[in-house]
Amino acid sequence: MIEETKQVIDSEITILQDGDVASPNGYTASGIHVGLRRAKKDFGWLYSSNPAQCAAVYTQNAFKAAPLQVTQASLNVSKQLSAVVINSAIANACTGERGLRDAIQTKKWISEKLQLPEHEIAVASTGLIGEFLPMDKIKYGVEHIDIEGATCSKDFNESILTTDKETKHIAVQVTIDGEVITVGGSSKGSGMINPNMATMLGFMTTDANVQAEDLEDILKPTVDDTFNMITVDGDTSTNDMVLLLANGMVGKQQLTKEHPEWHKFVEAVRYVCEHLAKSIAQDGEGATKLIKVEVEGAISKEKNNAIAKTIVGSSLVKTAIHGGDPNFGRFVTAIGYADNTISPNNVDVWLCDHLIVKQGMPVPFDALDLKANMEQDTIVIKAKVGNGLFKSTAFGCDLSYEYVRINALYST
Repeated sequence: MIEETKQVIDSEITILQDGDVASPNGYTASGIHVGLRRAKKDFGWLYSSNPAQCAAVYTQNAFKAAPLQVTQASLNVSKQLSAVVINSAIANACTGERGLRDAIQTKKWISEKLQLPEHEIAVASTGLIGEFLPMDKIKYGVEHIDIEGATCSKDFNESILTTDKETKHIAVQVTIDGEVITVGGSSKGSGMINPNMATMLGFMTTDANVQAEDLEDILKPTVDDTFNMITVDGDTSTNDMVLLLANGMVGKQQLTKEHPEWHKFVEAVRYVCEHLAKSIAQDGEGATKLIKVEVEGAISKEKNNAIAKTIVGSSLVKTAIHGGDPNFGRFVTAIGYADNTISPNNVDVWLCDHLIVKQGMPVPFDALDLKANMEQDTIVIKAKVGNGLFKSTAFGCDLSYEYVRINALYST
């Protein structure tokens, strides 16, 4: 476990500054440059000294990339992982039988290198769709995996990036049964972000003693409320995956849903997920602002979620935020087509704490003050759409000229 500076954020959760997937006991992570990218690190690995119980969620895109298919097949055999190996730059998606063979061959090499059964190995890729992996470079990367000497997880966090500007990572601690349990996470994602999932990889680790079935019960609903509530551009990619590993290095007693302090572990996982999700939204391609949308009052959680995601995903809303334009029509329009059963008379909207719509009608506001507030890095939109008790929060980013430039030239 890496020594970290600690910051207590509430009575139960403590943040480890610069924490990541290697912060919990028993995990190491690192990365190197193998030549898939011009100069940046592009090949990373995560290793657990104990076989870890594992839960996973995958992209809903029908064109599921070869590494995900291979990893999913492994986890269907055994819900345990000891190693995860990731390459950036090339997605190994839409590559047919050759892509599957390459992903399987990568696992075989890792198995031989680390003396692990193949079903305890996961592989992941991210990058350009439709290109084959240069297997000589992948083999070079596998040959240079150094578990004993892996002391710089920062290299792992960098190696998984594509168009991201920043690494995304965090670790937190909670005390259960008098023992300190750590939950860490590292992720990547910047474009093609509209989870169920998106071009997003998320890796979370814990030294807690938890079985895979209980991890699964946590992961899916937590991902639904965090990673699946962000959007950058409305596109869902082929390679997305979130893994949650628990290696049992801490905890004499198995931690289960019946444990009186189970909620602490759940909240730690949720905190890590939410932090990583917000980091992805904030680092969207070409983004200059983080957009936070809070919605309440719909007749169901699903409708509430849909309204929040629709507002934050609207191109017109995103461009208005980029331009600092408080155009109320864009917000109510998004609400209206997200759920056409709501009554406009019940809709109130706030932008940067300024009430701009009341009972479906525009109201006067201080335009100069609001425009000044829209220069902030984080823009908050709140909407009340009825009298339901449900609340939802979604995150996204503005849509800039730079986003168009990045994606117009992505493969050239």
